[in-house]
Amino acid sequence: MKRVLTILSLALLFTSCKDFKEGYKDGYNQAKEEAEAKNEIETEADTKSKVKLYALDGGTVKVNMLELFSQDTTYIGQTKTFADAFYIIEHQKGRLLWDAGLGEGLVGQEPFTTPDGAFTVSRKDSVVSQLAQLKLTPRDFDFIAVSHTHFDHTGSASKFKNAIWLVQETEYNFITSEEQKAGDNYKAIADLTKVEKIKGDFDVFGDGTVIIKSMPGHTPGHQVLFLKLENAGNILLTGDLYHFQENRDNKGVPIFNYDVDMTLKSMDAFEKFAKENNADVYIQHSQDDFNRLPKYPKYLD
Repeated sequence: MKRVLTILSLALLFTSCKDFKEGYKDGYNQAKEEAEAKNEIETEADTKSKVKLYALDGGTVKVNMLELFSQDTTYIGQTKTFADAFYIIEHQKGRLLWDAGLGEGLVGQEPFTTPDGAFTVSRKDSVVSQLAQLKLTPRDFDFIAVSHTHFDHTGSASKFKNAIWLVQETEYNFITSEEQKAGDNYKAIADLTKVEKIKGDFDVFGDGTVIIKSMPGHTPGHQVLFLKLENAGNILLTGDLYHFQENRDNKGVPIFNYDVDMTLKSMDAFEKFAKENNADVYIQHSQDDFNRLPKYPKYLD
């Protein structure tokens, strides 16, 4: 009998120990899962908080022939004034310049009208002057990327020759062709020799907060910029996929675009992506959208 009681006691002890171990294991696993979930949330919040967006003034473009921005006669006889912003994106891993405004030779000069009369351009302040107000110089930038290589987006680009130029391979091949070298657009980017050619979408800092998205059509390698900001939410900078809100509403394609069909496909892809990510769209040449952004040294984050 005594032996039976001993065996029963050992069995109960074993069962209790087993239950305790399993309970401890379950509790440990649950605590581990909760800690991992908390870390994921904190990591996501920390990642978002890394990014700041500054909007600076790269000049003004008065369009004297707005009909250039449609494939039909919609805007004949109309004019419109465009903003020409450039942007600083600050991240814990580095600093990116997005677009570079009009040529700096315009600073301090009277507005200049192109020989064909289509555009009147002006610029009040240089990039160096504006950066100084943020206690920065062009040497403080790790990367430069332009939405495309037209003159109104590359004006100050040569100041950033020490930065890595992130450019779609198709855009690089286009702007460095012999035909383009003989034109006016090549000179602005000629000094950018630290080149990283990309193909398609590119995650600049590797954490999904600053993504260059390929949207060809306006030029062969045109691209837009997607940002994840902690407080302002998701942001899309359009480059020249659109030039003003009516352009976007009606899918208006300028007559000087490189490829109309390619542009329309990019517009569809852009709108789908913007909707899926609940992104606030900033049309870069829209004066209204430029005015929605804080003026440096203030920023969106």
